[in-house]
Amino acid sequence: MIQLNINGKDVKVDVDPDTPLLWALRDTLQLTGTKYGCGQALCGACTVHLDGQPTRSCVLPVAAAVGRKITTIEAVDANKVGKAVQEAWRKLDVVQCGYCQSGQIMSAVALLKSNRKPTDADIDAAMSGNLCRCATYVRIRAAIHEAAKALA
Repeated sequence: MIQLNINGKDVKVDVDPDTPLLWALRDTLQLTGTKYGCGQALCGACTVHLDGQPTRSCVLPVAAAVGRKITTIEAVDANKVGKAVQEAWRKLDVVQCGYCQSGQIMSAVALLKSNRKPTDADIDAAMSGNLCRCATYVRIRAAIHEAAKALA
């Protein structure tokens, strides 16, 4: 058994230590908000926070997450920044198909926690690892600016 801290709770998972964190979250713990996209850390659909930093869970072995704080989309609204980002996403109707959005939101929250007044260039850099096949990038950027304004 491997003990992890997920969304503020200590949980035990019975998986091989080399199992990607994504599969422990989705298959073992039924936290299905984090999505599988490419399996190679290229698309960002699997983004979670590891000690507050956006991390691709599809390539992170469970063993590397032991003793660290993991936050998934299921708990992102437990703080002011997460609530502001999700409200901006709703207000500006960012979502089209929605598949990538949990990863997009996790990256946006991490950005706004470290930079409350991001420029377009800051947003583009922070979000560059998150792909959206529906190409909602303009709405994503606008929602991040909206959330930053709400947090000011």
